[in-house]
Amino acid sequence: MNGAESLVRTLTAGGVEVCFANPGTSEMHFVAALDRVAGMRCILGLFEGVVTGAADGYGRMARKPACSLLHLGPGLANGLANLHNARRARAPLINIVGEHATRHKRYDAPLTTDIEAIARPYSDWLRISAHAADLGSDAADAIVAARSEPGRIATLILPADVAWTEGGAVAALPPIPSPPMPASATIDRAAAMLRADLPTAILLAGNALLEPALTAAGRVAEASGARLLAAYSMARIERGAGRPIVTRVPYVLEQAAALLREFRQLILVGAGPPVAFFAYPDKSSALTPEGCETHVLARPGEDCAAALDALATILGASPILRRVQDFDRPAAPSGEITLPGLAAVVAALLPENCVVVDESMTSGRGMLAATKGAPPHDWLCNTGGSIGIAMPMAVGAAVARPDRSVLCLSADGSGMFTLQALWTMARENLAITTVVFANRAYAILKGEYANLGGGPLGPSATSMLEIGRPELDWTALAKGMGVPGVRVESLEAFAKALDAGLRSQGPYLIEVPL
Repeated sequence: MNGAESLVRTLTAGGVEVCFANPGTSEMHFVAALDRVAGMRCILGLFEGVVTGAADGYGRMARKPACSLLHLGPGLANGLANLHNARRARAPLINIVGEHATRHKRYDAPLTTDIEAIARPYSDWLRISAHAADLGSDAADAIVAARSEPGRIATLILPADVAWTEGGAVAALPPIPSPPMPASATIDRAAAMLRADLPTAILLAGNALLEPALTAAGRVAEASGARLLAAYSMARIERGAGRPIVTRVPYVLEQAAALLREFRQLILVGAGPPVAFFAYPDKSSALTPEGCETHVLARPGEDCAAALDALATILGASPILRRVQDFDRPAAPSGEITLPGLAAVVAALLPENCVVVDESMTSGRGMLAATKGAPPHDWLCNTGGSIGIAMPMAVGAAVARPDRSVLCLSADGSGMFTLQALWTMARENLAITTVVFANRAYAILKGEYANLGGGPLGPSATSMLEIGRPELDWTALAKGMGVPGVRVESLEAFAKALDAGLRSQGPYLIEVPL
């Protein structure tokens, strides 16, 4: 058995069942091993940003890692933007990067780079495999690192000669460490704050927005009167009718500050203090009001569910959650396309257990509020701010949960970063309905330009913030990659197309011109 085969066998034995890949010459022995070893589904991405974004979406929905396979330093570099998003999402992911054979590196061949230096800022665990005999144990350690709470990026650099050399051995998986419980004094302090009769919010992120932590947080809120908030950069939230009521902190600085202004106490569960995405002249980067006391109940990597459950017990909370979101599904509106109308159509048609992947940062800002009373569903967001995550993440989510429909909400500007994901959707016949809001601009940057006091937009500035001339034809782009699509011109047409897409068993694209 060579090193590559020992790597694949260790990964599959450790529960890693999917490899999103864009391999090259240095990874060919790994590719050959995938043919010989059963149990690993191999999915090709035509661009490395699709590969890493899909592995992110898979990890968020499966709550276990897939592996990504990238070719040398340039391949890794192409995948870094969505690897950044995955790390910010704390998604479990094993990132395998091929490297030149050890004896070949001294020749400084054209693709030679410092892969370790490129990977380190985007990795929570990093190792260069040195010997075929150790590759299995390296893989086992990578699995443990990726699956450790709250979810980590484990990067394993694989020299070609380590992969092709005989002497590999399958390694047993060491125990996955359990997340630690916060100190009892930390929980007691949170209870004292909640009994102080001051306006208090509990800010949730990471696994605190999933069951069972979410229900425990709802019980705490019922018993104390605190308000539940979700961090803007939330990786995944389970929401909809019958679930606790959680308000997302807005992206826009002024809106976020207005939401937080009333609170005198803020308790963090799996979240950091809320801050603005960027600095602005004469504005504070901190979103909490002056004098607001902040307390960390559970850090990322600690047992958020157990901490919230213990807090609920101290507060004497009812074991049965009573204050939940009511079912409230509007009728689908008709008429000309408006942003509120589009949000209402989505709310009217969203199926139960749908997975919504959302990167519609301007056109889709009303979607969360409109869909709060829809049947139970999951909502995944861009966590790191690097655009081009929606379509790849939808691929990974659909692979992780083939039993559920996936609705991908994308803008045209961000969609162009990784539209190659449409080809993978078609090749794998994934049940993903992609809605592209085509405003033909980087609309969010126009708002940022105004916030930074840039003055009136002149012709040069405008040319960098708009993406017309020529206009993108998303239905043609989709058709060219095997995905049927339609452009809609009214809310009735949008509702008809959305219903058709969500009922289909394969990929479908809807272009919404704005």
